[in-house]
Amino acid sequence: MKSLGYENGTEVMKNASVLRRCTAEVFMIGNLRKGTDRQNQIVPTRRKCTTAGSGDHEVGKGDGMEEVPHDCPGADSAQAGRGASCQGCPNQRLCASGAGATPDPAIEEIKEKMKTVKHKILVLSGKGGVGKSTFSAHLAHGLAEDENTQIALLDIDICGPSIPKIMGLEGEQVHQSGSGWSPVYVEDNLGVMSVGFLLSSPDDAVIWRGPKKNGMIKQFLRDVDWGEVDYLIVDTPPGTSDEHLSVVQYLAAARIDGAVLITTPQEVSLQDVRKEINFCRKVKLPIIGVVENMSGFICPKCKKESQIFPPTTGGAELMCQDLEVPLLGRVPLDPLIGKNCDKGQSFFTDAPDSPATLAYRSIIQRIQEFCDLRQSKEENLINS
Repeated sequence: MKSLGYENGTEVMKNASVLRRCTAEVFMIGNLRKGTDRQNQIVPTRRKCTTAGSGDHEVGKGDGMEEVPHDCPGADSAQAGRGASCQGCPNQRLCASGAGATPDPAIEEIKEKMKTVKHKILVLSGKGGVGKSTFSAHLAHGLAEDENTQIALLDIDICGPSIPKIMGLEGEQVHQSGSGWSPVYVEDNLGVMSVGFLLSSPDDAVIWRGPKKNGMIKQFLRDVDWGEVDYLIVDTPPGTSDEHLSVVQYLAAARIDGAVLITTPQEVSLQDVRKEINFCRKVKLPIIGVVENMSGFICPKCKKESQIFPPTTGGAELMCQDLEVPLLGRVPLDPLIGKNCDKGQSFFTDAPDSPATLAYRSIIQRIQEFCDLRQSKEENLINS
């Protein structure tokens, strides 16, 4: 198994950036530090690779990455360039000069790029394994059923990109055009981008520290050529860490419609969703609402409902009442959801009358209504 990460404390890139051919596009990761924007890119370049003994590809001297100190204080810190960990760093002089604390020019570039995107929705979860990526995929599928609506699905779960599998796009590659990276399309009106498309194998591990993840997210937002899009759905990893801060920061100037939070009924999931709600409020990210996934199981034969994950503390409904956030709906368990995700197909097509499908459609409608209302209010403010 190959990895994109660390070896003996030094960052190296092995194989994962080689896209299945000896002469390939090698996505070189520079020293991803705040304020050093030109070094913060992953730039597709044509480079001849030579095969090493164990199948590794060596891309020549100079293609590696300069080491970032483990406890780097960050270019916008008061200790930038002055801390003990800064000694010996190739960017020490730049950080100490204060140049790294200037606003990232990518924020304005992304704002300009996002002018062609009407609505931007983040899908968040405090806990992993609650069906967040499954929901993101089916939100995209459901919105794309209207052929006049253009949908973009961006997977920023850098270390666990599952969207290519769920959308039936495993093995696809990213192509470069004069206007940027081209998304991989499921349908004419549904494009997808994921770090999974940049790996030579689905089993490759991406072992990156925060700055490199941030640089990858920045490049996805700035360099992907989505074209005119009605909805950009961003599938995020669990938690409230680097990826979430980065996408909120980079999209802040471009206006995010809001976040959909995914949970399951049991308290072990709800306690992390409460943290996610707190995160949204701290960074002033509007909350569209909460979706309770795996909310009971309705037997397809007897139609009796069973609680597989009992809501021991009242489930999402009580939590939403206590925290004054909308509950968008509950999606019951259906074995066909998992089967269709593994096959890379839309669950809506195989089970149009399932209680889960009806729940999804109701939730999607409420999300659309939220986005339309928010847009209408903003247009009224501009015109008043």
